[in-house]
Amino acid sequence: MVSEAPPFWWTKPDWRAYALWPASRLYGLVAGARMRRARRASVPVPIVCVGNFTVGGAGKTPTSIALARAATARGLRPGFLSRGYGGSLDVITVVDPDRHRARDVGDEPLLLAREAVTVISRRRVGGARRLVDEGVDVIIMDDGFQSARLVFDYALLVIDSRRGLGNGYLVPSGPVRAPLQEQLRQTSALLVVGDGKAADALIRRAARAGKPVHTANLATVDAGDLSDRAVLAWSGLADNEKFFRTVEGTGASLYATRSFPDHHHLSDDEAVEILDYADAHDYAIVTTAKDSVRLAGEHGSAAALKEKSRVIEVEIRFDDPRAPDKIIDAALASARKRRLEGARPG
Repeated sequence: MVSEAPPFWWTKPDWRAYALWPASRLYGLVAGARMRRARRASVPVPIVCVGNFTVGGAGKTPTSIALARAATARGLRPGFLSRGYGGSLDVITVVDPDRHRARDVGDEPLLLAREAVTVISRRRVGGARRLVDEGVDVIIMDDGFQSARLVFDYALLVIDSRRGLGNGYLVPSGPVRAPLQEQLRQTSALLVVGDGKAADALIRRAARAGKPVHTANLATVDAGDLSDRAVLAWSGLADNEKFFRTVEGTGASLYATRSFPDHHHLSDDEAVEILDYADAHDYAIVTTAKDSVRLAGEHGSAAALKEKSRVIEVEIRFDDPRAPDKIIDAALASARKRRLEGARPG
């Protein structure tokens, strides 16, 4: 799967999208067939899959964390299942945030492991079974909607309201991961993040298909007093501009930015450049929790940058505070039904 979205994917279709259309058509046929015909394994606990329709970040990880907190508040023991993108380990691994580094297990799993037991596995069926062995009551799968070979009890697809589906084309002409009709067919509900209009057409289509639509916003948590501070913001995300808007929303004066690809590990030269530029202009340095965790355990300029970078934490806040509980309830009910049907004699 493509992990970095070229800029033309998020603008009106042009000659690049048209030129790649034959490849997109073939990609769509294969991706759609795989989703339709996938033989999915079942595990004895509910699985909530948090995915998105497109390549690139839409808010899956903070959404997964919000659902885990809702499950924990109800006395359940949630566990996260992740592929561990950006890490080097290719074995089923229980993430230990005190021992593992982002280079080993990926950046997002380290964030998830601060909240609940987290397992990374390239083969998610094995990872799900390991979580069951770890004693979890509900599995929250961060990504994998289009490819995982597991039975989902609830599939929540997250979409950014400013980016929407981009140009609406399938990879490689655009950011859409699989034919939209098939994705919607297997979707339980949508979560629209933000107050933009780019997702409106998809919202109407989902409503016609009878899919619930939840809404939410990203909110900063303990950003501290950045009002009128001159700052340099750096990040390596699928949508760096979203983070820069968040920085401006704190009241900071955003004078400089540094953008890197998603999951990017800074080189020594890149870390030194950020430090030196900020020092020369007397800028405070700010970044994301995901970027900061990639610096954990590093040395030299990376360690210095981690020390000097103020982390702006964000969380998903549902417009309907009961929405996470509704999602957990639906997943629990689906799992009960699945187990009963599996117990019936054939």
